[in-house]
Amino acid sequence: MKKPRILMIDDDVDLCSALRVTIEHAGYDMLTAASRAEGMEKIQSERPDLIILDAMMETWQDGFEMSRDLKSDPRFKHVPILMLTIVEEKTGLEMKSTAGDPVWLPVDGFLDKPVAPAVLLAEIGKLLENPRAETFSPWRQSYSEIMLPDPN
Repeated sequence: MKKPRILMIDDDVDLCSALRVTIEHAGYDMLTAASRAEGMEKIQSERPDLIILDAMMETWQDGFEMSRDLKSDPRFKHVPILMLTIVEEKTGLEMKSTAGDPVWLPVDGFLDKPVAPAVLLAEIGKLLENPRAETFSPWRQSYSEIMLPDPN
């Protein structure tokens, strides 16, 4: 069975490298992009099952604009987006309560950096089981099947 593919779009190369170990160890394929432009290219060419997106990259609004662009595009609107960011700490603005708002912050999940690996993996599992992702992703597998070794 095909491993689910996760694309992490974040300009923090060290964070991407650290989280790659956790995510790949959990049974996922992970791709990275360091900018909004590179992320859009990889989304179109690689067709990820889930996107982990930083809010602030080259500009403070990159992640916000990118999430709106993706959710308004019929090709990608069903791909779950997990925003993983430090924006609340940097700006003092509370963002979690607006996560999921179709205009302001159309993301499917929101976590603050730094994030514990177990919390990140639980959120990834939850988002990949979300029925909204079914239209786009040919892959369907429960989180427990990914995390637990096959007894056979």
